[in-house]
Amino acid sequence: MKLLRYGPAGAEKPGLLDADGAIRDLSAHVSDIDGDALAPAKLAELAKLDTSSLPAVDGGPRLGPPVTGVGKLLCIGLNYRDHAEETGMPIPAEPILFMKATTSIVGPNDDVMLPKGSRKGDWETELGVVIGSRASYVAEANALEYVAGYCVFNDVSERHFQLEGTGQWVKGKSADTFAPFGPYMVTRDEVPDPQDMHLWLEVDGKRYQDGSTRTMIFSVAHLVSYVSRYMTLEPGDIIPTGTPPGVGVGQKPPVFLAPGNVMRLGIDGLGEQRQTVVAHPDD
Repeated sequence: MKLLRYGPAGAEKPGLLDADGAIRDLSAHVSDIDGDALAPAKLAELAKLDTSSLPAVDGGPRLGPPVTGVGKLLCIGLNYRDHAEETGMPIPAEPILFMKATTSIVGPNDDVMLPKGSRKGDWETELGVVIGSRASYVAEANALEYVAGYCVFNDVSERHFQLEGTGQWVKGKSADTFAPFGPYMVTRDEVPDPQDMHLWLEVDGKRYQDGSTRTMIFSVAHLVSYVSRYMTLEPGDIIPTGTPPGVGVGQKPPVFLAPGNVMRLGIDGLGEQRQTVVAHPDD
C-alpha cells in the first residue's frame, strides 16, 4: 500500500494511492496515519480493503507528511562511502546518529525556507525508514519486521550552522521546513529489498545525486538493530538512512541553495518530491 495524508497543513486527512494513481480517502477506517495505524495488525486490516469502494478524492490536493505524530527523527550521517569521501570526513566505523527536530517536518512539495542568516543551504535525498512496532534491543536478523514502510526523505541542511559552529549537527538540520518527506509511505511488503533502491536529486533540472542504497555502509536492518540498542523505537519514528554523493558542499566549487531554486528528488517505487526554496521573511 501507498499510505498518504492530504489536505491543508494541519488539517490533513488519511488516504491511500490506488493502483490507478488516484487518491482514496481512509477516514472511515483510521483517524490518521499515525503510530496506531502503522501497527502490523492495522496495516493487515487496511490491506484487505477493496480500494475501489473507498471515496475518491477529486482534484489535486496538497500532500502532507504521510505520517503524523512522529516522535523521533533519528538520522544517520555519512552512511554512503562516496558521500563521506566527498565531504572529507573519515569513513565511520559504526553508524553516526544525530537528531533532527520534528518541527522541521513538512509535506513533500511544500516550500523549503532558508533560516535567518543562512549561508550554505544544502540538500540530501535519503531513504526514510518508518517504524511500525516498538523496538528495543532487536536482532539484526529480524529487524525489518519492526519496519512499517519506506518513504523519500530530504534531509535539508545548513552547512554553516552544522559544521562551522560549536555543538552538534542538529543546529544545521532542524530549521522549519528542513524535513520534507513523502509523497507517501510504501508498506514494507511492497519493497522487496531496501538495499537495492535508486535515489536521485536535481536542482533546477541539473542532476546532482544519482545513487543506490546498494552502496550504504550500514544496511537498513543493521541501522534499526543498532539504534534500538541505545533508545526504544516507537511506531511512527523515522530513520533517514543517509545520502549518496552529490550534495552541494561536495561540489567543486561548492554549490548552495538560494531562493528560487527548485529541488526535485525521488526513489524508484517510492515517488517524487518537488520543493521551491524561499527566503525567511525576516532575512
